[in-house]
Amino acid sequence: MARSAPPRRRWHRSAVLLTLAALGFVVLTGWLDGGAGVAPGRLLAQPLYPLANALPGLLLAGLLLALTRRVLLSFGLVLALQGLLVTVSRLKMQNLRMPLVPADFDMLGQLRGGGAHLLLGYLPRGFWPYLAALAALGMIVALWRREPPLLTPRPRLARLLAGGACALALVSLIAGLPLWGALYNGHRLWLEPWSASGTVEHSGLQSALVMYRLQDATRRPKPDPRAAAALIGETSPAVRERLQQAGVGERPDIVVVQSESFFDPAILRGYAGTDLTPNLHRLAAQGASGPLRVPTFGGGTIRTEFEVLTGLSLRYFDELKFPYLQMRAKVVPGLVRSLRAHGYETLAIHGNDPGFWNRSQAFRALGFDRFVAQSAFPADAPYDGKYMADRAMTDQILDELKDSGPPQFVFAISLEAHGPYDVEPADPAERDAIPVPPGVTGKARRELQNYLYHIRHADQELGRLAEALAARERPTLLLFYGDHLPGLTDSFRALGFVDGRDMLSEPGTWLLLDTHGGDRPAREELAAWMLPGRVLAAAGIHDEPYFALTQVLAPQLTPLTRAPEAPPVDALRDRTLDRAMASVARLRLDGKLDRLFAPQGLLAPPRPPRTGPFEDTPMRGVSQ
Repeated sequence: MARSAPPRRRWHRSAVLLTLAALGFVVLTGWLDGGAGVAPGRLLAQPLYPLANALPGLLLAGLLLALTRRVLLSFGLVLALQGLLVTVSRLKMQNLRMPLVPADFDMLGQLRGGGAHLLLGYLPRGFWPYLAALAALGMIVALWRREPPLLTPRPRLARLLAGGACALALVSLIAGLPLWGALYNGHRLWLEPWSASGTVEHSGLQSALVMYRLQDATRRPKPDPRAAAALIGETSPAVRERLQQAGVGERPDIVVVQSESFFDPAILRGYAGTDLTPNLHRLAAQGASGPLRVPTFGGGTIRTEFEVLTGLSLRYFDELKFPYLQMRAKVVPGLVRSLRAHGYETLAIHGNDPGFWNRSQAFRALGFDRFVAQSAFPADAPYDGKYMADRAMTDQILDELKDSGPPQFVFAISLEAHGPYDVEPADPAERDAIPVPPGVTGKARRELQNYLYHIRHADQELGRLAEALAARERPTLLLFYGDHLPGLTDSFRALGFVDGRDMLSEPGTWLLLDTHGGDRPAREELAAWMLPGRVLAAAGIHDEPYFALTQVLAPQLTPLTRAPEAPPVDALRDRTLDRAMASVARLRLDGKLDRLFAPQGLLAPPRPPRTGPFEDTPMRGVSQ
């Protein structure tokens, strides 16, 4: 009968095997990650980078090892999890030009509110990724059933202490406790606060997630009331001049359309002489329009939406990556509440699940009276591609507008042109007839055609809506804008833009039209957060000093709005104005700004707030 190895020898052998497993884990983590700074070949040149990137996984593997006593199973499970994270990050980078960041994990709570339907559309279409996932799952099951334990059952106390230490360290890392800042910082590792992709490439995905988590945990700068007051004092003459402008007689109805991924294809090389959005161009010659700078690219619709509805620039709220999921205030000032104070009935329309992006709760905080969402649309509302057609949204807008009663504010969010763009449309022949410039081939060609197919429908609905509003007796303002450029990265790289800018720096478009005429055609580049001030001024509402301030500062601050991964803009050599406006914005969101306008005599007499229950059920009574 074979004699078992002495305890000391078994312990030495286990220690050697664990060391080799940990080293192999570090190498495989760098290989899975793919970043240049953490590649296996960099382990000797800069060992801190791959070690720091692997540390979160090592802690989790240590915890699993203490529980299962199986080394290959423990490290294999964590490698599979890391592979999943890397895959998701690459998919996000491919579509949105940005890797995973800590705020993305807030999206997990959105999977039930329509998020799964949207996010699953971006999964790989090929067979091999799923075969690899099945193979990994099969290997894990085999290890669970067949791998002999490396560690002995006793002493249990030692395993309990080691596992507890790994668990505590991991929890503190995920929580972003400041003590980890000694390792995960820009002095020891590569950190580009303005570029998550650059940070991931040099320091690895796990290290980047930890560093941004640490940054977010401490990133809520306090506003400086003195700087805000100084800015208000300097601009008070110009703000007062805007506040004293004459109003209009009858308050117009206001319809705002946030068009999914809309931009004018004429800014692309190869389409400069092709008019794919004739209604946009025709209407722009009748009203105010121009390039629109937004705080996102390829996705993140609620970032632009938040700026338009609040008049607040997300540039000054770095901690709010997805504002509707992260803001905690029950009352948020902005365009909706300003219009409510002037007697407007306020309505939001969106042909999607009302819980996605937490819109039901967010719209209540923003001040909407009602929210008509997907289930409130007619049962036979048309779809085109994966989502509800824009013509269904137009029908719903016109159905909701009344010819009598208080003035109305309707905020409609389209969905038809949402990615992914590899879903067959309702009319493939119409899609196939759309020309594509040379250089765009294969999958990119089909995605570009699908996108242009949907965006032509958006333009057609813009024309139909403008015509219907012009036929109404009541005066109506129409604001139309795109929330961001689509994530057609391969097409954008192949074609480029007429102005030579990078896709992340390229602006979209906005249009503001008095559908009864009377506007002077004007063209101006604006940022999304400046649109509400422009709408209020067009409606003859001139008693909001904050929105007047945004109009006064528009020429100087517009160029600063950009997508998170876009190159930094050096539009202001003196950052005093930018810092002061950051304090103004934070005081505004906190409800503490009016006391700075009061000494300048800029506040109008307070209006009694109009109260009323928020309804997320339609007038016809169908529950959401």
